[in-house]
Amino acid sequence: MAGATGVRRRRKFTPEFRKEAAHLVIDTGRSIAAVARELSVSEQLLGRWVGIERGVAAPGGADSLDEGERAELERLRKENAELRLDNEFLGKAAAFFASKSAPRTASR
Repeated sequence: MAGATGVRRRRKFTPEFRKEAAHLVIDTGRSIAAVARELSVSEQLLGRWVGIERGVAAPGGADSLDEGERAELERLRKENAELRLDNEFLGKAAAFFASKSAPRTASR
């Protein structure tokens, strides 16, 4: 789809087209690659549409984690929240002590 200037233009697809394309894969059991070639769309894009229709997140999303990874993610989220609170407290404490300290003068 190169124009006269050789620049590819982004194609826009209606929600109906996306849904029908996804159901060509879901309902017929054909591969995403085969349907993508037939419709002249990228496999990645069609795969995303299929995932949406199936109600699952795209590959690499939170739904693709195993139980151990989910547990680690939850632990890291909690730790991150605690560290944010600690950081906020330390920032306020530093500001408090900075405002209370009197400038030192040489008294010799």
